[in-house]
Amino acid sequence: MHPGYRLVPCVTDSTSCIPNINNHGAAAASAKKAAQQHSVTVNGKTYETDSWFNTPSKILESTSRRLHLQKDHPVYITRQIIESKFTQPTFKSYNDFDPVVSTAENFDSLGFPADHPGRSKSDTYYINSTTLLRTHTSAHEAQLFRASSSPGYLISGDVYRRDEIDRSHYPIFHQLEGARVWDRTKVPNGDIVKAIYDDLAKLPTHNVQVEDPNPPHHVERNPLQAEHHSAAEAEAVSAHLKRSLELMVVEIFSRAKQAAARQDPNYVDEPLKVRWVEAYFPFTSPSWELEVYYQGDWLEVLGSGVSKQEILINAGVPDQIGWAFGIGLDRIAMLLFQIPDIRLFWSTDERFLGQFRGVSDDLDRLKRFLPFSKYPACPKDVSFWLRPTSAAGGDDRRGNVHDFHENDLMEIVREVAGDCVEDVKLVDEFVHPKTGRKSLCYRVNYRSLERTLTNEQAVTMHEGVRRMLVERLGVELR
Repeated sequence: MHPGYRLVPCVTDSTSCIPNINNHGAAAASAKKAAQQHSVTVNGKTYETDSWFNTPSKILESTSRRLHLQKDHPVYITRQIIESKFTQPTFKSYNDFDPVVSTAENFDSLGFPADHPGRSKSDTYYINSTTLLRTHTSAHEAQLFRASSSPGYLISGDVYRRDEIDRSHYPIFHQLEGARVWDRTKVPNGDIVKAIYDDLAKLPTHNVQVEDPNPPHHVERNPLQAEHHSAAEAEAVSAHLKRSLELMVVEIFSRAKQAAARQDPNYVDEPLKVRWVEAYFPFTSPSWELEVYYQGDWLEVLGSGVSKQEILINAGVPDQIGWAFGIGLDRIAMLLFQIPDIRLFWSTDERFLGQFRGVSDDLDRLKRFLPFSKYPACPKDVSFWLRPTSAAGGDDRRGNVHDFHENDLMEIVREVAGDCVEDVKLVDEFVHPKTGRKSLCYRVNYRSLERTLTNEQAVTMHEGVRRMLVERLGVELR
């Protein structure tokens, strides 16, 4: 059986934490006010709210930050490097689409089924039942396919998902996606396969080792869209896709190696290796992930594939065929700059931002992040019994059915403690042998990136978390 509520000692000093997020009363009052309001304003536009509204004020306020457009920010620089490999006029870049979109744009246009878990309030931030903060930049895909203003496009932007708390996850992150299409009715002699290979021949080559052991498509593992594409067409699209993305990844990791070599005189360069792995994505088929062997490990870098023809048909361009890819800018920036904690991207501390000043104007000045301090952690445990529910009526004492989603706990921790939490981990779970009741124990690791937390401050935040767990989720503390 796991322990109940336990305080783990941490270093103490007189430095205060961020003042407006460690007060439970203020957080509760803010939540109550949000629940009662009938409209919210996001980036100057007002939206009506309803019972689906579940977006905290801190998330709404952050929609104006747009880190991918903040010059010299690591996310901006990463976007800049990627865009340099997809040049105009073939590719147009779209970086300022509003993050508030409709459910039709975010889900329906891409073929998400009605019961897809991504549609749930536990996963997505809603403004109202038909309006939300986009969960991916693909929400704008159909719009650009329909416009057909260029053969290719790139979209970057901030995206939002309710998620776990750790050093690599944040409720706001940034994506960049790209696509390239060819029109059957506009290529010479209608020979789209030849047109694609002709464009492939115009792309530069590279000397990086590439592992690609699987066939271009597989009837079970990675199927061809046989009702829309011939094997030759899909193979031509995939060949162009793979060369294009290999060139992009070589550029990113070559710059990462150059930065490492500039700062470390003992740096030992290893030959860059990449490999293609079969994958599944709802928007493409066949599909692949691209992995890079970097610093002794294979890292998943992006997802890609031949665009689902239904998306193009629904966008009103049924004669087009092409590829698409998506990449997480934050994750690539963490690798490129060796940034250890995703929370740092949201810091306004000059000790962080000042390290990248001038890089946007001269990418050869790119260098790794140098940590300015490591503040001590204040871990606290919280244990609670889940509230039982009954799907079929009755007391459900032995049914082990519970109205609990871990993301709801994460949102409470974020609301109370903001960026003063490094991670939240489930450390134990227990089912009572007689009653069937389930108990969980989570460890909340309080650690600021900018100052030392006192034990008193951590206790205050943790008490706020405990109270809100009871008020919001109806759990019974242990």
